[in-house]
Amino acid sequence: MSFVWYLIWFVVAVGLLVTVHEFGHFWVARRLGFKVLRFSVGFGRPLLRRVAGVDQVEYVVAAIPLGGYVKLLDEREGPVAAAELPRSFTRRPPWQRIAVLLAGPAFNILFAIVVLWAMLWASGITEIQPRVGTVMPNSIAARAGLRYGDDIRTIDGAPVSGPRDLIFGLLDAMSGRGETTLQVRGSDGALREVHLNVPDATQRRRLTEPAELFRGLGFEFWSPPDGVVGQVTPNGPAARAGLKPDDRIVAIDGKPVKGFEDIVHLVSARPDAALNLTYSRAGVEHTVQLHTGAEQHWFGKRIGRIGVGALPANMQLHTDLGPAQAFGYAVNEAWSMTLMQGRMFYRMLLGRVSLKNLSGPLSIAEFAGESAEAGVASFLSFLVLISLSLGFLNLLPIPILDGGQILFQLVEWLKGSPMSERAQALGQQLGIALLIVLMGVALYNDFARQFS
Repeated sequence: MSFVWYLIWFVVAVGLLVTVHEFGHFWVARRLGFKVLRFSVGFGRPLLRRVAGVDQVEYVVAAIPLGGYVKLLDEREGPVAAAELPRSFTRRPPWQRIAVLLAGPAFNILFAIVVLWAMLWASGITEIQPRVGTVMPNSIAARAGLRYGDDIRTIDGAPVSGPRDLIFGLLDAMSGRGETTLQVRGSDGALREVHLNVPDATQRRRLTEPAELFRGLGFEFWSPPDGVVGQVTPNGPAARAGLKPDDRIVAIDGKPVKGFEDIVHLVSARPDAALNLTYSRAGVEHTVQLHTGAEQHWFGKRIGRIGVGALPANMQLHTDLGPAQAFGYAVNEAWSMTLMQGRMFYRMLLGRVSLKNLSGPLSIAEFAGESAEAGVASFLSFLVLISLSLGFLNLLPIPILDGGQILFQLVEWLKGSPMSERAQALGQQLGIALLIVLMGVALYNDFARQFS
């Protein structure tokens, strides 16, 4: 995928989420009586400009679409007419200033909840049972008694409804005490407990590095054999052509396929078209002709479908949700993910979680482009994660961020007078230095991933 494609979707994602963030500041400031001078989407030279309202607010769309800002009346930035002083930022009550500063992160979190709610209401939840595949000999998992085919039911007593629950649970455990108890159901149907223990702190920290968790513990999720069909959609193109579960697709239009990634690539490029499919059943190969279905992708792009899936039906559970259920689930997910971010960041500061988890603009752009290519649902899921991250990061007590400014206002509220200009300037300098360090680490990680 081209760099331009990554860049386009990075700009779309960042532009949208920062606009949501700044709109939160803008909306609450207006409701509380602050005077807003400008609301800008983007930075740099104005491309579009409109002045409206009693306050003659300047609305701007600027040339650099990587952010935005809200400018409030503030006597620290220039002379303010006596009649306008009560509406200056510094003259408003501290609780109102805190509310305005909180509004940006809050709107990012609210945006994530609304998007997640709409997705869950429209599509429901499809959970995939986390089943153990390969277990490496003499690994941590093998010594604990984990076996091929085990279905993982709980982690430390909490239900595991899908792979993500297990991944988050293991990361939480390994970055904490380094031990956890899994309840598993074996291939014989019996329940038993498996205790994973990693006493060495250096080894635990290594497990938190990207892609190291399962490699270090010594097991993988179960995946179907290459090209083997797990399920066939009733009355779909494959079903009408006679395919059944456990058939192995070996070629499409004479091109050999190794796995479902190849199948998806070849079929999706052929919407509403005839193709020859070769499959193996009980060691005997058969070739059939079928006509692909067509599914509307976004921006009018059509992709081919034949109605087969890699995972067996008994490993997937789909639940439709009503609007109230979907909203409750969305709020719970947003809360859980934000708490997880907080724990991981705190443990990163303590040295328990690897700094390699910090991602910079290059990685985010890559994720944006790949999720956009995968479809609307994938890109919206990406927006949910980034919006929650943006909301959380802006609440950190770093002076240049909203959280740091909130800290300044709280100090002023408690002591009854503003912090000295010297203290505020020192705080800003420390905040900038810390952000430069974090960004430097993130960019280093980006380049390391690209060239590793």
